[in-house]
Amino acid sequence: MLVTIILTLAGMALLWLMIWSATVTMPTKLLAKNFPEDVQQALQPRLDSLPMSGKRVFGMMILIVLILGFIALFIIGGVDGMNNNFTYTDYLVRFLIMSYGVKAFDIIGLDFFLLTKTHFFQRFFPETEGCAGWQQFGYNRRQQLRHIIAMGLMALPEALLFRYISLQ
Repeated sequence: MLVTIILTLAGMALLWLMIWSATVTMPTKLLAKNFPEDVQQALQPRLDSLPMSGKRVFGMMILIVLILGFIALFIIGGVDGMNNNFTYTDYLVRFLIMSYGVKAFDIIGLDFFLLTKTHFFQRFFPETEGCAGWQQFGYNRRQQLRHIIAMGLMALPEALLFRYISLQ
């Protein structure tokens, strides 16, 4: 259980670093689609004029490394499970705890606290100061619900894969 908690906390740290690096470097316009609608509209002139710069390329490279790190967490969790003779249920529980722990951090820590309470994003995007979207916790409920369902469904074959590999 300790390994699961450590991997979950590492996933939370990686998610925070992804948000931070994407905010600081703004490597792609696609990242802004996760903001509330009025914030996206306030950012549009800036997004339209973004040149491809070394800062943006560096930001994309950082994001790729962090995404690979996130994937590595699940591989580490699976390999540790193989070393500890996990059953399918053990793998499934580990992957669900990791996935839903990170998602809870995303919703509570990032969407609620960071988005609505800290003015973190307004420091990097001053043109969005005063947008009502920054106070609209839950503006992306459908997207979050889709993620929650997808994570549960993805944990099923992942657990099955590691169980199958461990039996070989």
